[in-house]
Amino acid sequence: MSIPTSPGATMKQSRGKLLPSIITVALCSIAFVLLFYTERITLLSSTSIFNRTSCSRRNVALKSRHKAAEDDNIYNTELDDRFDFDPEECNVVNGKWVFNSSIKPLYSDTTCPYLDRQVSCVKNGRPDSDYRHWEWQPEDCTLPRFNPEVALKKLRNKRLLFVGDSLQRGQWQSFVCMVESIIPQDNKSMKRGRSHSVFKAKEYNATIEFYWAPFLIESNTDLHIIGDPKKRILKVDSVAKHAQHWLGVDILVFNTYVWWMSGLRLKTLWGSFSNGQEGFEELDTPVAYKIGLKTWANWVDSNINPNKTRVFFTTMSPTHTKSIDWGKKNGTKCYNETMPVMKKKHWGSGSDKRMMSVVADIAEKMKVPVTFINITQISEYRIDGHASVYTETGGKLLTEEQKADPLHYADCIHWCLPGVPDTWNQILLASL
Repeated sequence: MSIPTSPGATMKQSRGKLLPSIITVALCSIAFVLLFYTERITLLSSTSIFNRTSCSRRNVALKSRHKAAEDDNIYNTELDDRFDFDPEECNVVNGKWVFNSSIKPLYSDTTCPYLDRQVSCVKNGRPDSDYRHWEWQPEDCTLPRFNPEVALKKLRNKRLLFVGDSLQRGQWQSFVCMVESIIPQDNKSMKRGRSHSVFKAKEYNATIEFYWAPFLIESNTDLHIIGDPKKRILKVDSVAKHAQHWLGVDILVFNTYVWWMSGLRLKTLWGSFSNGQEGFEELDTPVAYKIGLKTWANWVDSNINPNKTRVFFTTMSPTHTKSIDWGKKNGTKCYNETMPVMKKKHWGSGSDKRMMSVVADIAEKMKVPVTFINITQISEYRIDGHASVYTETGGKLLTEEQKADPLHYADCIHWCLPGVPDTWNQILLASL
């Protein structure tokens, strides 16, 4: 769009034209200038977002919101000029958590029958509830609320499969719990398995599934979990045993991170486990991670038809085990935290940027498009959302004695449900 440098210049160019045309051009010029200078400063400071945002789209959004405010006789000095969510245009990472007491979770750990006791914090005695009322607000767009009916309609005649570790299982349970309450009892079912669990919404002919593969690739600790990380061996060149369960799925959502972070070096193996521990090699964790993810990526590129299947990857779920990260020298991990970190761009030691870059680099070279559910930065702030001492260990709830020792027993890896993973699924649904 060419912008007249002044009303006088416009009038010279328009000399000889009819008066209504002159008035129209002048009014448009004034309106454009006013609109330009009422744009929020934050938009101008975020150049990467500003550059890829359609000006016409933003202006239409602004005008419609101005009109709505006029219709309601509202005078608002901080008019919301964010545009409607578009995964191609909105950088959801830039934003803030806003407390909203009017937000009611779509479920609770007492109403949803599908939650593990590990994440059922209220049922396990957590006394505070504010952590359930924080809303993520991106700076540049409005993130739509999770609508169970919309979700089920999008999943009609489809399979949605979450693949990964216990954090991914939490995201799966969150999704199931947010939709199951609107489904009549005789129209839904759940089948739990050691590695593969399936929730079925019969009326929609839809399934929401979870497959346990903590490393995505194969390992000797997939089903019979080995507690000692030093005894774990990763088969970095094979994913076939797991991947046979991923075929024919319409929407795949992968994650893998926390299980890799059990040491600076990991035992890795090429070929068969039949020789026991002979033949393994210790690799630096980021190197092993890269080889393992390349194996996963090669399988996706070789077996997934992007015209039939969408592939998502949930980025690292941060851990909050060092309170010094958010300025509390005398704190005990995430124990007793009831507020998010408010410092913008806070990044703690529980998220490894080297690992994150590995995923990004590999995905960029893949033939099959991978959409990231970029939850790391937004979850970094949520030191208040973890299960802490309101959880179980070894299949048993923490005793009062264990709860009194948060240094050893507070779980600052897994999240309470309802809670932070609900927002992850809000982003996933908006991206579908």
